[in-house]
Amino acid sequence: MKVQINPKLCQGHGRCYDLAPGLFGDDDEGYGQVLGDGTVTPEAEHHARLAVLNCPEHAVELLEEG
Repeated sequence: MKVQINPKLCQGHGRCYDLAPGLFGDDDEGYGQVLGDGTVTPEAEHHARLAVLNCPEHAVELLEEG
């Protein structure tokens, strides 16, 4: 499972990195960015799902691999 942010939709609300700081950070302009390659560990899955559900722009996506 991986997370990604659609940069065309992100408005910089910061909920992703507030809810899942191990998965997301912010860039120089305050927009969300995925840390590392976006891989979500089983321990971080709950936080990843919270970030997806709480993004007002629906810019955060969870990709199920398999």
